[in-house]
Amino acid sequence: MRELTMVQALNEAMKEEMRRDPKVYVIGEAVGKYAMGMSRVTSGLEEEFGPERVRDTGIVECLIGGSCVGAALAGYRPVADYMRADFMFPALDEVLVKAGLWRHEHGAAENMSVPLVFRASIGGYGGGGSEHMRAPNGLFMHAPGLKIVLPTNPYDAKGLLKTAIRDDNPVVFLEHRLCYPIKGPVPEEEYLIPFGVADIRREGTDCTIVATAYQVVQSLQAAEELAKEGISAEVIDPRTLEPLDIDTIVASVRKTGRCVIVDEDYIRCSVASEIGFQIQEQALDTLKAPIQRVGNPNVSHVTAPPLVKAILPNPEKIADAVRATLRVATRA
Repeated sequence: MRELTMVQALNEAMKEEMRRDPKVYVIGEAVGKYAMGMSRVTSGLEEEFGPERVRDTGIVECLIGGSCVGAALAGYRPVADYMRADFMFPALDEVLVKAGLWRHEHGAAENMSVPLVFRASIGGYGGGGSEHMRAPNGLFMHAPGLKIVLPTNPYDAKGLLKTAIRDDNPVVFLEHRLCYPIKGPVPEEEYLIPFGVADIRREGTDCTIVATAYQVVQSLQAAEELAKEGISAEVIDPRTLEPLDIDTIVASVRKTGRCVIVDEDYIRCSVASEIGFQIQEQALDTLKAPIQRVGNPNVSHVTAPPLVKAILPNPEKIADAVRATLRVATRA
């Protein structure tokens, strides 16, 4: 099977959906002629589909979000490119309220739908500071009405983006920038990946690691190191946070009795907090040790590499968290 980078897989998904449905269009900053946004994910779209369907804007985040909500209500399927998730903050009313709550506020019985995708990159490790490097996954998970997708590899990225574009609900599609160059097999034939189906990326028996986006990559690296010590870690990639496949996660925790949750967002009120609480609600009787969380310890993103290493997850921290669960004596 051919191999693509995640950038190429995302680009191909948008081209295929725009060819399939003339009501799909892309709008955002530097998505057309210059295509500098999102590591050139939109490269070549304007040449094929023209400026009417690949619309460059100025630095007008509220306009991007608001116009997409209106267009979606009118029957179009916009894909809003926000470059970085940090840049969505000026448009949170449009994203969280206008898009996320429209059907709740105005009645789904009237067959109102808001089929749009908000695409944005997430992730630190580049020294870009607090306005360019956040991963606000928990913020969107906290908001009702939004579906949330975090692909990890090219195969998932293409299949999930195609599903997102066809969905009749607003979808926040978050792509970790360190996953863009990852290469992997992508079929040439048509395929979709359903939301709410987690992927067990590595099977294990001693501890469950639940990780999102680039943290899946780092968790797999940690699992490799732990295996050298005779520790068998199972790594689960939820792929979507809303809907969340909690059943697969709980089944794994019931098997291993231990759990570490890794997400790059702030730990307080986080994705890790929510998943951890759901685990203890459903599988407390099988836990052999407290659930461990690995993430940003509620401090601003920094630019100095030593400080970046200090605050963000890495394979060493993940492995240490697994070891900590194993040091707790099994409950009688």
